Amino acid sequence: MGIRRKSCILVVALLAFGAVRLPFEAGLSKDLRAANLFPDRLEIGTRERIGQTSSAVALGGLRTLVATFLNLRAFTFFTEKKWADVAKTFGLIVDLAPRTRYYWETGSWHQAYNAASYYLNDSELPPLRRKEAWRSSIHAGRSFLERGIRNRPDDWSLYANLGFLLSDSNKFPAFRDADETFAAAAEAYRKSAETGKALGYVRRAHFYALARVTGREAEALALARSLYAQSERNHTPTLRVLLLVLEAWENPEMDTAARAIELFETPEKAHETLAGHWMRTRERFPVYGVAKAIEALERQLKIPADKSAFSQPPPPMMDPDDMFRPR
Repeated sequence: MGIRRKSCILVVALLAFGAVRLPFEAGLSKDLRAANLFPDRLEIGTRERIGQTSSAVALGGLRTLVATFLNLRAFTFFTEKKWADVAKTFGLIVDLAPRTRYYWETGSWHQAYNAASYYLNDSELPPLRRKEAWRSSIHAGRSFLERGIRNRPDDWSLYANLGFLLSDSNKFPAFRDADETFAAAAEAYRKSAETGKALGYVRRAHFYALARVTGREAEALALARSLYAQSERNHTPTLRVLLLVLEAWENPEMDTAARAIELFETPEKAHETLAGHWMRTRERFPVYGVAKAIEALERQLKIPADKSAFSQPPPPMMDPDDMFRPR
């Protein structure tokens, strides 16, 4: 057999072997990616944005190393208050390390909290520009978390962070519809709890958000009763007050003062807690029956008018228009 013929046979054999291996390796790579044991291919756009040196390192399998250095760069941009660069850099970081929770949460925090706080207090910008930059930063933080959830749909913490952002009294005014925002917060907390990995506070936070959605009082009351019956750890002052409030919504003729004493053990504690709730207007919790209960408790405790919970008006609800008026 001549050398040329042997070479041809060898080439054919190699091609055949490669053809047999190709489907197996493709399937194996797919399975490894699905199990998060093998990274997705680095997109061309990402390679171009991180530069040739970092791209070579990332293609060599050290993407988390590149992400770490970019995180240091993002911190520098943060200290310099270069918010657009912070957002851009975290976009690159999560392209490289999409399974790392820290980067999603930190990138969102920088936008929805650090950048938003900067624009809220930066007097050098005109009021309308500050207001729009503040609102846009909060929306960007929300979008970043939602993108993280799409990449990590089994991560309880990302859902919980989204719920926290949407129900934060300093943030939810950035969204147009309060009921829609609280409903989205409740849904985020619900999904967090459903992962089976969430911390205990998440179910209560789900209820606190749901209780603020107009039209869903019956659902919230059922959840409050379930949580209250499950564990004494759920007997927080906020949950007990809201249980009372929703029961008063269900039964307007209820003796709310007596029920408050039952829930808080003494008239003094009941009055103190309800008076505090009455002043939490910025958080937009419902107050069905609270005024009636406070009045009855103050008569019972002989509280003078100047010490009444009604002696001072509750603080006004947060209004972005007031926050950004010319100084």
